[in-house]
Amino acid sequence: MFGQVSIRSDDDQGSDSSTNELSNRKKNGVEINIESFNKESNSNGKGTPDDRDGVSSIDLEKTDIDVDEAVLQQGLSSRAIQFIALGGAIGTGLFVGTSSGLTTCGPAGLLTSYIIMASVLYPIMNAFGEMVCYLPGGRGKSSQGAAAYLVSKYVDESLGFATSWNYFYCFAILGATEGTAAAAVVEYWTLKIPKGALITIYIVVVVILNFGPVKFYGESEFWFAITKILCILGLIILCFILFWGGGPNHDRLGFRFWKGDLAWANHSAPGNLGRFLDVYTGIIKAGFAYILGPELVSLTSAECQDQRRNIAKASRRFVYRLIVFYVLSALGISVIVSRKDPTLAMALNAGKAGAASSPFVIGIINAGIPVLPHIINACILLSAWSSGNAFTFAASRCLVTMANEQGAPKFFGKINRFGTPYVAVAFTTLWLCLAYLNVSSSSAEVFAWLSNISTISGFIGWAVSCIAYLRFRKAIIFHDMYDRLPFKGPLMPYLVWYALFWVVILSLTNGYQVFMREYWNASDFIAAYITLPVFFGLLFGHRLWKRTFFRWKWYKPIEEIDVITGVEEIEFITKELDDNRVPPTTLWGKFMDWLI
Repeated sequence: MFGQVSIRSDDDQGSDSSTNELSNRKKNGVEINIESFNKESNSNGKGTPDDRDGVSSIDLEKTDIDVDEAVLQQGLSSRAIQFIALGGAIGTGLFVGTSSGLTTCGPAGLLTSYIIMASVLYPIMNAFGEMVCYLPGGRGKSSQGAAAYLVSKYVDESLGFATSWNYFYCFAILGATEGTAAAAVVEYWTLKIPKGALITIYIVVVVILNFGPVKFYGESEFWFAITKILCILGLIILCFILFWGGGPNHDRLGFRFWKGDLAWANHSAPGNLGRFLDVYTGIIKAGFAYILGPELVSLTSAECQDQRRNIAKASRRFVYRLIVFYVLSALGISVIVSRKDPTLAMALNAGKAGAASSPFVIGIINAGIPVLPHIINACILLSAWSSGNAFTFAASRCLVTMANEQGAPKFFGKINRFGTPYVAVAFTTLWLCLAYLNVSSSSAEVFAWLSNISTISGFIGWAVSCIAYLRFRKAIIFHDMYDRLPFKGPLMPYLVWYALFWVVILSLTNGYQVFMREYWNASDFIAAYITLPVFFGLLFGHRLWKRTFFRWKWYKPIEEIDVITGVEEIEFITKELDDNRVPPTTLWGKFMDWLI
């Protein structure tokens, strides 16, 4: 038997008649109705991606809830959450952005930097996982998995205000960045379509997906993620085959491009210092590929089904994404393409995008494989569309949360009957239009400058989120609630201190090259450091507005951090879900249960 759960307040009047048995239980003024269905319809245990949510979990969100005003709907299925965690933010940064890292840092610098960046991001995902699984939020007008909401709750309201606008800018500008990339990808095939028209098509599709119910976004990201995952896995396997000489030209590559002066670029200095700077520059560049991955998972908590189970599973899966998709991709690229490859150098110098400057595609062309570059280019196009879709979703949820937590004008918090924050989505759409700056070459430079700032905004967001986790952890221990954490990351909080150290250093030194005489450039200096004064300006300005600037403590005392309210309710709901979950009995059913 599997069930369907609805949450009703004590004020709800009446109930639907049903011939099925209803199990009604109340806890703290919340009534949970579990409607039983016929087990025989699923007795074969063969869960498919479409019916898995019915087989192994109880759907909290598909029933009607009587409310006075529209709220965010919990329409994201288990499979959508899991695949968003695996492939949600994978975009052009991995497929194309690695080309710059390879030429600038060399294969050794590229791979080492991606490994280090993965080790930084892993504890950040676990930190979000612990906070969001503990109190994932429910149907409401705010996304309680938003980083800014967590910062306000566990650290300080003013810091949360500055964080919220920092994140909104970062999400919105990255959405526009992917639109530019999508247009450039199409130009790999033809130059007859105006770039402005291509950007318009991109924006229209993203807006349609985000103006609909959240389940449309979830389904689109599910299929986008599957495409990206299959593409990346296929490319990694192909790199392995080319490594052993399995290509049409039977040229056994091995680690040919790691030998001699090809392993390191020494782009800023000679010797060991040059190798160190290769790695450090690679870490900064890798930030664009990794940026905002954990936040996309945590943001879905208020709108997903079976919240604790799905967010915990997604958090655990994140490590596979880091190791397989990023680290192995960096290794594969370093094997099949030389950092001195003339085609790659020509593409970067000409500012080409898409498959034209993708190291994967250049390696495939060098191996003499036809047609495949066009297929990879199509996957890059879908990845850009997917990432733009995800960033637009995240920006709108960030803005609607700000509006309902007194961090933005209230009209941004309006939600329609489908659970869509339509005003926030419309405002985010205006930011997507910044992609049109790339129609002319001069404005393209301005847009590239804005895009570089977004990576630094991501570093700042990670730093503040680590601080929020450390305060959350102290509050949990102070209130003796540690044993009730449903998800616990390994070696926490020590790994969070490690991640905090890295992101603070990166935020302060990401523009280190501009301080070298031969690299000094005023615009690069501003792009590297303008975000810091803007962030602290928002923080100080909000404290002055709230008249809290001269308080000697700029953070909440541990005893005032509320980690109690809502815990019993979510624990009760989770228990009901677990008690009515039927474990799969077939091999296929068990595989699908593990997968989604």
